[in-house]
Amino acid sequence: MKKTGKPVKSFERLEKMAKAVGAVPSTPALDFSNTEIAFAGKNNAELKETERLFKLMNNRHLVSIGSVVGMLGTKIPLPFFEKITKATIFKQFCGGTTLLESQPAIERLAKLGVNSVLDYGAEAKESEEDFNRTMNENLRAIDFGSRLPSVPVISTKITGLARFGLLEKISSSPNISPEDKGEFKNVLKRVDAICHHAAQVGMSVFIDAEETWIQPAIDLLASRMMKRYNKEKVVVFNTFQMYRTDRLAFLMESFDLAKQHGYLLGAKLVRGAYMDKERKRAEDMGYPSPIQPNKEATDHDYDLGVQFCIENYEQIALCNASHNATSSLKMAALISAKNLPKNHPHLQFCQLLGMSDNITFNLAKAGYNVAKYMVYGQVKEVIPYLIRRSHENSSVTGDVSRELDLILKEVKRRGI
Repeated sequence: MKKTGKPVKSFERLEKMAKAVGAVPSTPALDFSNTEIAFAGKNNAELKETERLFKLMNNRHLVSIGSVVGMLGTKIPLPFFEKITKATIFKQFCGGTTLLESQPAIERLAKLGVNSVLDYGAEAKESEEDFNRTMNENLRAIDFGSRLPSVPVISTKITGLARFGLLEKISSSPNISPEDKGEFKNVLKRVDAICHHAAQVGMSVFIDAEETWIQPAIDLLASRMMKRYNKEKVVVFNTFQMYRTDRLAFLMESFDLAKQHGYLLGAKLVRGAYMDKERKRAEDMGYPSPIQPNKEATDHDYDLGVQFCIENYEQIALCNASHNATSSLKMAALISAKNLPKNHPHLQFCQLLGMSDNITFNLAKAGYNVAKYMVYGQVKEVIPYLIRRSHENSSVTGDVSRELDLILKEVKRRGI
């Protein structure tokens, strides 16, 4: 993708802005340490149940053992495996096994001013039958969400709609066989069916980011869908993993491309999810790591990306999909400094269900546009997702995790 020169100018402007943003006061209405608001949706029994679960997850040895048992449970029948999983970790991080089963959780969030992003949790499919099943599930989610005011968007993973090896070929090889071209055309049809249906019923679609060596194919699909459906409103969002060294420039280039072709850019910003895998592959294959050298560099690019989107909010719809309290406060501060409506449809926050409730519900209480990822699916299908959540909330050092610390603070405040 050829640079126009404008991204460089934008970057220089953002560098100047970056020096000032830390001095911008956050809105007084936001206090992410307020656990009374964070856990207002849980009664005492539910809070104690959550406390017990996070104490278990805080034990890294139990998490390691649980991960092995979890993956084993997806392959062979284990007594009571599904029942125990559903009553504990699944209940914390997933809405339900089906859309209908997830509706009470969706409605509960809506009462607290929080939207839901429907996310079918099945991953890593390999057959055309599975890909079509995932597409149909996405279409059902769109129909389901269109009937609920608090469900404006669904999320989809391209690896649930396409073969990983095919995406890798499309991303890396200039010579694509006729067979691969035909297979990729089927992928394009599936993605188009999802985006077209969302546009028809007034919904939006988040296209998730994945590994760097298949991401170019995903970016290609996302840009084609945005060009087709983002003419008047943002239907399709691409995802930018800002722990990559090249994503800030790519965000700006994507904006230039959108302006050039007359469509709006949908940008969901995340830090990223494949850091260890990415660094190991780069080392094994002898190429420079695509990952930032440290957290500070990631935070720097992430916050500049948020600023860039807010500076161009009329033409970019931003979803700040982060569990980072500082990034959320900075975005709220920028919204306040520019006197923008807190609930502007192009200014969104998002966190995962069951995590960072202190961010989600305090943002909602203050009037911001915020959502939870409502993951759903059969227990065995979402085990990989649940394992990632348990590892994120385990403690490597033996100290209490951030989540557990907040839960314990609220338990103490309530005196239970």
